[in-house]
Amino acid sequence: MQHVGLVMECDYREGRTQDEAFAEAFTVANLADEAGIDGVWLAERHFAAPRTPTDPGGAGIPSVSSVPLLMAGVIAARTERVRVGTGVSVLPLAHPIRLAEEAATVDNISQGRLDFGIGRSSFPRSYHGYDVPYDESRERFAEALEIILKAWNNYRFDHHGHYYNMDDVVVTPRPYQQPHPPIRIAANSIDTFRIVGELGFPLVTGVRGQGLKQVADNLELYRAATKENGHDVDDVYVRMPIYVAESMEQVRADTEESTMRAFRRTADTYIRTVQAEGENATAERRQRAEQLLNTTYDDLLGDRVAYGSPEEVAERLMEIRDQLGLTGVIMEPNLGGTVPAERVQNSIRLYAEEVAPALRG
Repeated sequence: MQHVGLVMECDYREGRTQDEAFAEAFTVANLADEAGIDGVWLAERHFAAPRTPTDPGGAGIPSVSSVPLLMAGVIAARTERVRVGTGVSVLPLAHPIRLAEEAATVDNISQGRLDFGIGRSSFPRSYHGYDVPYDESRERFAEALEIILKAWNNYRFDHHGHYYNMDDVVVTPRPYQQPHPPIRIAANSIDTFRIVGELGFPLVTGVRGQGLKQVADNLELYRAATKENGHDVDDVYVRMPIYVAESMEQVRADTEESTMRAFRRTADTYIRTVQAEGENATAERRQRAEQLLNTTYDDLLGDRVAYGSPEEVAERLMEIRDQLGLTGVIMEPNLGGTVPAERVQNSIRLYAEEVAPALRG
């Protein structure tokens, strides 16, 4: 396995301040750098405020990571060796020229440590807040990616498309990595796996909403599409909940409540997406929502998470690596956002020091 990474949701814990949320995020980034994690991946979360007595709604797990490239630049300046990625930048919600400029800036600040993870997100609420029609997300994503690649691969360029028009544009700074930072596209729906394969890009996917069997089936679609389109690429990272503790009893005590909270929210997200898509909603999304609504913690231990002692987690991840043909795994360290910070950091340390060497061996 080439990459052992860590996703950063930058949790905004209920009852804590924004200052404390940022401080915890930077502590995790420094720990990853010092402990030998290969890369940290900054999530993009919009309108994810903590619940309050006057506003008990909330949107998913609270987070302060609404501008991942800005966070990535700060982390790059504070660290020395860890790669810094976006996990993911939601292309339809920002102007592609601005994204090209910001990503190239982070690439220079980090001296070539940026990984540009991109996607279109499955959260309709984010699109509503930006006044972008969710049903335009796929077309907007494709056009934005086209423009970003033009900006990085050409000194001067023009573009005339459906959503953007520009003439004689020169983007500065130029990326530090040439021709540009590595690009990795997120896929979670069946049709997206095929599209990423047709484009010939490395892929990242998650197991939280799918389960390992569905991921394996979807990766077959990705790999078939790469071959059919003449692309010599088979580069897959999987993002999954991973928690390491001294015993399984300790794992359960630390994570059960938080984990179940997260999966209930994931099910709610799929329900909201189905409602937003209306008649266009796929049977796949409907089925995922129903499955997650009826799942138990023990079900999750068997199919959607890697929890246990260092030895148990290493064995589990090596099985998944070999089963799916992975080149990387990305840890979700605090699924649900309520595991105490010191326990999360202990888990990350064990993952870096005792699990990662087995995966790289």
